[in-house]
Amino acid sequence: MTEQLEPMPDDWQRALAIVAHPDDLEYGCGAAVAVWTDAGREVTYLMVTRGEAGIDTLSPAEAGPVREREELASAAVVGVTAVEFLDHTDGVIEYGTALRRDLAAAIRRHRPELVITLNFDDTWGGAQWNTPDHRAVGRATMDAVGDAGNRWIFPDAGPGPWNGVRWVAVAGSNAPTHAVDVTDGLERGVRSLMEHRAYIEALQPGADPEVYARELIEGFAREEAKRFDGRPAVSFRLYPR
Repeated sequence: MTEQLEPMPDDWQRALAIVAHPDDLEYGCGAAVAVWTDAGREVTYLMVTRGEAGIDTLSPAEAGPVREREELASAAVVGVTAVEFLDHTDGVIEYGTALRRDLAAAIRRHRPELVITLNFDDTWGGAQWNTPDHRAVGRATMDAVGDAGNRWIFPDAGPGPWNGVRWVAVAGSNAPTHAVDVTDGLERGVRSLMEHRAYIEALQPGADPEVYARELIEGFAREEAKRFDGRPAVSFRLYPR
């Protein structure tokens, strides 16, 4: 029997999504963000890198601005206007106090109730190896939530301690627990991934970005529907704080 997913809590107003690269949120999470912003909730995106090592045919100096522009356009599709970029180096993000400090400062600055990050398990689905950047950022995010609430850790980072994070939601988890009905956000989830045209064309040479995005995002949502009463869904592993 497939274990059913619980609905994500909706009694919150502010969320901060922290991921390693432009495109990380669009691979499945954008449709949920569209539903949340439609409901009047505030969602801010924080990219730890500018994705500058993500396009083989462009140097990092060329790719970074391209991917930054694509992320801004992608976020706008799902109602997100606040997008920030840190300057950690794509591909070689290091888990450690420098990263935790930057993330804790962002949490203190934005004061979210919900923090969102990406799968930081060693694998995707137990089969495909996850990247070092995803693992480092996801784990640092989990730790930075605690750091942000302790005034004696990184005391000069951000405006002051914030203990208001109530949940951390991990997108793309191998063991999700909750989901969002994305019936009303699914089309925008597809279009948000389509905005990463240069990245998709480099990743999948010859592919039509629209066909690629639609098959992927709609496919994810249909698969999650099997354990969410038949409703197209985006799933998360939810960690209460």
